[in-house]
Amino acid sequence: MVFWAFSFIWFKVANETFKPITIVFLRLLISIVVLGVYLFFSNNFRKIEKKDRKFFLILAVFEPFLYFLGESFGLTYVSATIGSVVISTIPVFVALGAWLLLKERLKRINYAGIILSFIGIIVFIINTDGSLTFNIRGLALLFLAVFSAVGYNLILTRLLGAYTPVFIVAVQNTIGVVLFLPIFLATDMTHLINTPFTFSDLIPVIELALFASCGAFILFAYSVKKMGISRVNVFTNSIPLLTALFAFFILGEKLTLQNIAGMIIVITGLFMSQLNGREKKSDDALILTGKTA
Repeated sequence: MVFWAFSFIWFKVANETFKPITIVFLRLLISIVVLGVYLFFSNNFRKIEKKDRKFFLILAVFEPFLYFLGESFGLTYVSATIGSVVISTIPVFVALGAWLLLKERLKRINYAGIILSFIGIIVFIINTDGSLTFNIRGLALLFLAVFSAVGYNLILTRLLGAYTPVFIVAVQNTIGVVLFLPIFLATDMTHLINTPFTFSDLIPVIELALFASCGAFILFAYSVKKMGISRVNVFTNSIPLLTALFAFFILGEKLTLQNIAGMIIVITGLFMSQLNGREKKSDDALILTGKTA
């Protein structure tokens, strides 16, 4: 959770030198090398069944492609703290998607939590005079990331069990690199070549790849294996709080009492939405919860 919370900070720092597509492309490229080495030495490579190829493609279109487009460009308009709060609603929308498409029922306290989390977001982003604290385009892009994560999780249910989580992420990130390559070449390649940078400028990108895209996922998957997804998933609700604290100390972002109140409401709502609201058969649908980033 600390690694994922830091990912919002690292992106904001990297974005001072590199454009969003460049950050995503390099991040994915480094991650597939690291995951490929891990899979090689753990002997976890396997052949993808023909019937599953389309699901892997759809999975990669949702995430990392659409997810990173929404998150990366969204973070250019909003603060790291606000970005983490919006992204933290992914488990809530996944629960709604499971209810609509998988007919998974939720309890009343879960629905109350969903409503409360939205109230918290409103409290967090609305100024006392009724104006928004950030560009509406940033909000729209971040919710593109949220809904992409929902689609990702629903498709993921078809692949879990047949393939290991690390293998799935390695494949989706590989496809993601292929999808981002033409966009990178068309929009960011010239900028990257003409932008003077040092190795220190690359450090936040490397941190995103190693700690957020690889390390955090492996630790999370290990925790799921040892503790179960229902217990582990609750910890993801700590990401906005951690990001806000890190952004306050590292980026100098301000935290008002209203921001803190909104954040507490969101986190409370997220916890309520997770309370015994899922049948065991659907637990695997939330193993990654959009957090492969």
